[in-house]
Amino acid sequence: MITELTGTTAGRINKALGEARRAQGSPTVGMVLTLVIVTDEENAHDAVKAATDASREHPSRILTVIERPARGHQSRSEPRVDAEIRVGGDTGSGETILLRLYDAAVAHADSVVLPLLLPDAPVVIWWPIAAPEVPAEDPLGALAQRRITDTYAVEEPLRELTARAASYHPGDTDLAWTRLTPWRATLAAALEQARTAVTSAVVESEPGNPSAELLARWLTERLRVPVVLKPTAGPVVTAVQLSTGRGDIRIDRPDGPVATLTIPGRPTRTLALRVRGTAELIAEELRRLDPDEAYAAALRTTVVPPAPPSDSQEPKHV
Repeated sequence: MITELTGTTAGRINKALGEARRAQGSPTVGMVLTLVIVTDEENAHDAVKAATDASREHPSRILTVIERPARGHQSRSEPRVDAEIRVGGDTGSGETILLRLYDAAVAHADSVVLPLLLPDAPVVIWWPIAAPEVPAEDPLGALAQRRITDTYAVEEPLRELTARAASYHPGDTDLAWTRLTPWRATLAAALEQARTAVTSAVVESEPGNPSAELLARWLTERLRVPVVLKPTAGPVVTAVQLSTGRGDIRIDRPDGPVATLTIPGRPTRTLALRVRGTAELIAEELRRLDPDEAYAAALRTTVVPPAPPSDSQEPKHV
């Protein structure tokens, strides 16, 4: 069921939402959180689709804030909010509200969103494209326990990653980090099997990939060894190699969903390591609402460049 409201208010949206729920027999008791998406018109469809798919695991109220600021002579004398309410159908057990904010209403998005949040439920905010300079201090970001950005979606990902490190607050996270979960889990399991010290590491990836940068920082922080970022044709992260006294531990995924894992003294294995879609990444982030300390540590770490061997350097395990 879809209800459209033009030039509306939060009170009218709440009233229409209640009527739509009653008509569909869809109570709010099954919803576990409010997911706020802040985007533009061009990216709204894909973001809502990903959030809706993720909400099948985490029934949510999805509030999509689509900003339509005034441009020059097109400025209106009064701000305006249009709403599209979706209950039932493809939204499953959740519900979706698209909020189009025009002109001065953009600057007061938090006043529009606040009355629409589920009472006594966590709030997560996601910027699929450009995020505020300091997400936690943004008026909408201040409403959320968890703030999701995506450095891969901007023109200069590594510069954006530097900005995310400078502005970090507990509760911040980034999908460039979420994309690394299978890699980090596989590397930790490989080291557990190998039971040997790592002396250096290489991360192979397309140039300028923020996930590769974060993976290199994570390895630096955990292993305290030199890490080299090696550019390849991609796509994204294609291989990781950990050098040890017994030989190289290597995960190689040149293309496609299958990778090979090589551990010294063991047979080479194939394993699933596909590039996951946005809906899976969002679903993973919605599983935890506490601060991600591993992300924070990696974000603060500087990659250690290669250096001549020294007897005083002691390699460490993950």
